[in-house]
Amino acid sequence: MSQIQTLQLTYLPTPLPHRRRRISAASPTSPSTLTVPITSNKNHSIQSLCKKGKLKQAIHLLSDEENPTQHTYELLIQSCAKKKNLSDALTVHQNLTEDGFDQDPFLATKLINMYAELGSVRGARQVFDEITDRTIYVWNAIFRALSLLGYGEEVLRLYRRMNLIGMPSDRFTYTYVLKACVVSGSELSLARAGKEVHANVLRRGYESHLHIMTTLVDMYAKFGCVESAWLVFSSMSAKNLVSWSAMIACFAKNGRAFDALELFREMMRESGDVLPNSVTMVSVIQACAALSALEQGKLIHGHILRKGLDSILPVMNALVTMYARCGDLELGETIFNQMTRRDIVSWNSLISSYAVHGLGSKALQTFQEMVQLGMSPTSISFISVLGACSHSGLVDEGKLVFESMVKEHGIYPSVEHYACIVDLLGRANRLDEAAKIIADMRDEPGPMVWGSLLGSCRIHCNVKLAERASSRLFELEPRNAGNYVLLADIYAEAKMWDEVKGVKKLLEAKGLQKVSGCCWIEVKKKIYSLKSVDELNPQIEQLHALLLKLSKEMMEQGYVPETKAVLYDLDTEEKQRVLLGHSEKLAVAYGLINCSKGETIRISKNLRLCEDCHSFTKFISKYANREILVRDINRFHHFRDGECSCRDYW
Repeated sequence: MSQIQTLQLTYLPTPLPHRRRRISAASPTSPSTLTVPITSNKNHSIQSLCKKGKLKQAIHLLSDEENPTQHTYELLIQSCAKKKNLSDALTVHQNLTEDGFDQDPFLATKLINMYAELGSVRGARQVFDEITDRTIYVWNAIFRALSLLGYGEEVLRLYRRMNLIGMPSDRFTYTYVLKACVVSGSELSLARAGKEVHANVLRRGYESHLHIMTTLVDMYAKFGCVESAWLVFSSMSAKNLVSWSAMIACFAKNGRAFDALELFREMMRESGDVLPNSVTMVSVIQACAALSALEQGKLIHGHILRKGLDSILPVMNALVTMYARCGDLELGETIFNQMTRRDIVSWNSLISSYAVHGLGSKALQTFQEMVQLGMSPTSISFISVLGACSHSGLVDEGKLVFESMVKEHGIYPSVEHYACIVDLLGRANRLDEAAKIIADMRDEPGPMVWGSLLGSCRIHCNVKLAERASSRLFELEPRNAGNYVLLADIYAEAKMWDEVKGVKKLLEAKGLQKVSGCCWIEVKKKIYSLKSVDELNPQIEQLHALLLKLSKEMMEQGYVPETKAVLYDLDTEEKQRVLLGHSEKLAVAYGLINCSKGETIRISKNLRLCEDCHSFTKFISKYANREILVRDINRFHHFRDGECSCRDYW
């Protein structure tokens, strides 16, 4: 793209440039004929044709009009954008230039907006580069166009150049530039750029502008800067539905589902005139899904029905996913079957629902049905069905699906798909085959792929391959403590205690900490969180006493604690005591004490379910005659009568 030169900026309140009139063979050539006439009947006819949607006829008539007006070209440009016709747009642009309107700032903004609607970054940039009189409206138009077309880094370059030449920003400038920060490029660099724009917003005194501050919340949310988003939101003196919804979505999409629900309740309490719309409800539904909060989800569903939001497709798609992730797969299926209209997201929601419950065959069947009905699978469709195959041990079926991506559907696998196929093979202990897949990848494997391999090495305690995978992960994600912990787990299972100590020293040297285990449980329509180290819980002593009692009684009946999950070289009794403090067990005990007799205990966890907690919960389900649903970071576990739905394959 061309460099931007130093500009002389003037504003023409009534842009009416000197015309280079097209001269036909029959046209008189005396100077008097070059004066601008009163708007002709042909101009009126062209304008009328544009308003009626007859663009081709309007363009044809344009060739006979010697003096088109600015308004005529405005309507022609709008018609081209509406008709989505790039060829006609180029014709109108060429005529506009020939008639001397190429330096009209007003029409330049219209042209840039038109090219943005038509997806032509080249056309938009050409208009911007060729006009010399760039008022703020022209700058804002190119910022908007480039943001819409995914050229975020280019927007930031132009924004910095605009500041250098002294052009002051307005509220639209800040909005478009902030949106540009999240559309492309490196997250780190764009997040930093977004903070620079935020500083300019404050310096220019725009902190009271509702739309700009809401856009800031949205920007920080997309970069996962939850605290920054919260500081902006909290500082807003006035909030509207969009700002509330943006902050709720920020919490819901960044692992703060509990806070998302709390903020939604606050919005309903404190902002009686602000009624949630479908966008708000989708985020709230997602928060319920993240917490496996079935009763909360049902209350939200009731609100949706009362407000007539059940006809909105994204809301219904979110409900399908929510019920499945809250353990009520049948209700999710019912909603899907009752939907009168479905899109690809609807089908993906059902496939992923089967996947999270370990129902690989049903996921495959649904995927095939979707394709037979003429619905084209997306990248997400394949991620969902491959994940379903992985958690069900359907290795050959999954490989066929993976191969069909390019052969039958023209979708080249991304790193997410390669991570799925590596996980599929790795879980089945076909680790050499998984390693070969990585070696043959055309693109750089990246942390997601190596992470899948390392996770599989943990399941099968393959130390050699784990060291290879972790070595790459330490380079790619030096601040991700989880990779170090996984390697330490593998060393601990192999009883390589010196190596465990070495990994711990690395963690300490880098100032990294293991993510603490945390579980959520819904009791009487309220959500409670329990952490592995949680001395603030008022029932903690009662929970520990119950767990100790249950553990002793179950050990008499054959339960053997799996102490390999403890990363410390302790004696067996000490390891067993450490295991009893895991958040899953605390949540199970909390459910046994506080849930009604016979009521299903529903728990969600932020990490993978450890082997001992899995074994412990199987025993509890039979010993206490309780159905227990636990959703970990990967999938659902349905514990009933001493068995788990995963069949110990997870």
